[in-house]
Amino acid sequence: MRIRYRALAGWIAVYFFLTLLPMGLALAFDRPSARSFSIELGVMLGLLGLGVLAMQLVISGRHPWFARGVGQDNLLQFHRQMGIFAWLLVLAHPLTLLIAEPDFLHYLHPGDELLRALTLSAVLVATTLLIVTSLWRVTLKLQHEWWRALHGLLSLFVVSAGLGHALMVSHYTAGWPVRIALTIAIAAALLLLIDSRLLRPWRLKGRPWLVTEAEAIDGDATRLVLEADKHAGIRFAPGQYAWVTLGDSPFSLQQHPFSIHSDAHNAAHLEFTAKHAGDFTQSLSEVKTGTRAWVEGPYGVFTMNPASHRDAVIVAGGVGITPIISMLRSCAAEKSDKQFLLLYANKDRDSVLFRDELQSLTEQLNLKVVHVLENAPEDWNGEEGMIDGDLLDKYLDKVSDTTDYYVCGPPPLMDAVETVLRDRRVPIDQINSERFNLV
Repeated sequence: MRIRYRALAGWIAVYFFLTLLPMGLALAFDRPSARSFSIELGVMLGLLGLGVLAMQLVISGRHPWFARGVGQDNLLQFHRQMGIFAWLLVLAHPLTLLIAEPDFLHYLHPGDELLRALTLSAVLVATTLLIVTSLWRVTLKLQHEWWRALHGLLSLFVVSAGLGHALMVSHYTAGWPVRIALTIAIAAALLLLIDSRLLRPWRLKGRPWLVTEAEAIDGDATRLVLEADKHAGIRFAPGQYAWVTLGDSPFSLQQHPFSIHSDAHNAAHLEFTAKHAGDFTQSLSEVKTGTRAWVEGPYGVFTMNPASHRDAVIVAGGVGITPIISMLRSCAAEKSDKQFLLLYANKDRDSVLFRDELQSLTEQLNLKVVHVLENAPEDWNGEEGMIDGDLLDKYLDKVSDTTDYYVCGPPPLMDAVETVLRDRRVPIDQINSERFNLV
């Protein structure tokens, strides 16, 4: 994606300030007498772990005001890495203390103080469970909907129990000023989790949508069409995505992200296309007309301005074509005169989405479409294999220096294309990308 580095630097500063806040609050008020370095290090690791865990609730909440311009895919990657870091901090906190002073083992002894011992043990177990179920969800065959519910409950418990543990230990948190300040800081993060999981669906209740079309289409996919039900819809930029819930209530575990590929000029009409990749998407074509739907969004900064006159090179793979279709449709509606080059990779000819529409768009726009098939049939006269450096060099040699690049698809494709663009010294502010791994 095109990163706004000034905004990114500002958000990094905010993130570190809030992460260090529990530690800072503990040190800002009446500090107890210093102990050995190892003991103080162990304590600070615990307070830092609490700060990182609390910020995990903020990062994952899909709050439009948080880290605006950074991109949800980048935030999710950061969330995953910081989750592992938080887990290591949670483990390092007691281990460092026990190595420094074995007598701290009584904190885990239920006979000394049952609630404190249970809380500390539960935090260790719950944090480990959070990491294991997140990193190996597919291996464990844990359905996304149930994982999402488990993830939310475990996160709520871990941060709440971590706060409780810090208050019960009552060393750096013995005074009321630090207790109140620390509770307010952590409670704010907990409220943001509650807002994203409960209050946000409640706000969606007044903005229902209706399914007007759900049909299986070529490419082993389903096209889903929604119309706003007695409201103005949502304004979105070409290339953005939304989270969709089907059913009578927005309070559902069944929520999935889909790129909006309809024309951005019609806020009350949304179109999505999903490949048949799981139980939910396999049954999507069976959804009945008139079914209620709930749309949360739009999200994403992988967008194109149809009014811009800058030429565009687009590289897409598989279902990564969906946000591109929205861009091209919106540019066609604006009668854009810029040049487009689309390199579109698929496994085989039957996997190609929007084949006819792409052909039609070549007649409406100054658009050249190059299909690349991994498994090409004998009568194929297009490009074969994978999109790699040689193929990109073949088509990018005559591209102007002011061209913008848009890349969307599976991680191997993204990695290959971004590497080539960096090798070609394409300025980073001309590269827009989005990875399809939000869940």
